[in-house]
Amino acid sequence: MEFKPLFTGQLVRLAAPKPDDNVHFAKWSENDEYLRFADNDPARPITPEDWTQFEASILNSPNSFHFRLRTLADDTLIGGVGLFQVQWTHGVGSLGIAIGDSTYWGKGYGTDALKLILGYAFRELNLYRVSSSTISYNVRSVKAHEKVGFCQEGRQRNAIQREAQRFDVIHFGILRPEWEALQSQ
Repeated sequence: MEFKPLFTGQLVRLAAPKPDDNVHFAKWSENDEYLRFADNDPARPITPEDWTQFEASILNSPNSFHFRLRTLADDTLIGGVGLFQVQWTHGVGSLGIAIGDSTYWGKGYGTDALKLILGYAFRELNLYRVSSSTISYNVRSVKAHEKVGFCQEGRQRNAIQREAQRFDVIHFGILRPEWEALQSQ
């Protein structure tokens, strides 16, 4: 049997953490635009030590699978992606992705990473459904989700407030049969 690459895409690869990665994540936390795209928590810079503690709290779960995103061209760390809240009984999980290095925004790296993590979810973890969400002003994220086959399943209207404006949270989902159909195209 011939296996398709599990960790390597066209532009990025799913990688394990390296000792100095937390320095990069802390540096990215100084970019308020990145923070406002990546999460709906209040933006605030963090130290490498804070990142280490945060990551330890999520990585130690048997229901989470997190990877670094490194470029194939030169092994540059550009972000992270992961599956979390995996419910094994139901075969479902949620994903999160963030491209921290703004040099790589809007160039297909996020889409490539989404393809990889979905392949991991469906081929390696044998999940049936993967969900994700993004804030409506994150147009790049919305397009990337739709490009890899996610369907919009709902909206939380006006759920996020930034700069005295309200924005929706868009909820996405993709099922294994939908993903499989895209693999044969």
